[in-house]
Amino acid sequence: MSKTVIVTGASRGIGRAIAIALSEREDIANFVLLSRTAEGLEETSNMMNPNKNIEYYPLDLTDYHEVKQLIQDVGIRYNTIDMLINVAGYANPKSILETSIDDWEKTYKINVHSLFNITKESVKFMKKTGGKILNVASTAGSSARPGWLAYASSKAALINISQTLSEELSEYGILVYCISPGRCATELRKVLAPDEDPSTIMQPEHVGEVVNQLLSDNGICLDGQNIVVRKQVSNKKELQIKQTT
Repeated sequence: MSKTVIVTGASRGIGRAIAIALSEREDIANFVLLSRTAEGLEETSNMMNPNKNIEYYPLDLTDYHEVKQLIQDVGIRYNTIDMLINVAGYANPKSILETSIDDWEKTYKINVHSLFNITKESVKFMKKTGGKILNVASTAGSSARPGWLAYASSKAALINISQTLSEELSEYGILVYCISPGRCATELRKVLAPDEDPSTIMQPEHVGEVVNQLLSDNGICLDGQNIVVRKQVSNKKELQIKQTT
């Protein structure tokens, strides 16, 4: 099959790792990569399977009209959208007294509102043939994170959005997945924990492989749940996938 996949936040980190992993699959032919950084998107494209049809668009996901037009163009050109991978995120960790209303709104515009917009527009095409949506939340969204209020609460919203849409969109044959990575060596993590050694924590490639498996036929029973992905602290240093309710 010649499936079409859209990946946001694809210029680096987890978004890049997911795009690279999925590009090795035989059932996916077309990739649409989105991010604000053209250079990063080009680098991601060059790291993917060269036999795939790869398009990338540097844009601001909070430009809702531009995103709507792009999704319409993609959906019409390929006749459907089979998978939407929502990875793009923003964080500026501060205490409640240090967080401005502007930064609070920016966090929600990027982490929640833009995801709502691109998901809604994609569902307009997905509902005709079915499809899969995967949202990347965070373990910060399901536990207390003092000093990370805006980011953590936006990820909590994303977990609930995923669970609600899993039931709401089931009538169209659309599966909705949500993963909550633990500590992962991304640029965003550097903002949240600037003193941490990135070599000691989970890498984006680990998350990319988990997503690849979730979006395969083997992941059919894992939709609608918040799936925690973290590196187990042990002698074996295994990657642990924990299902939570």
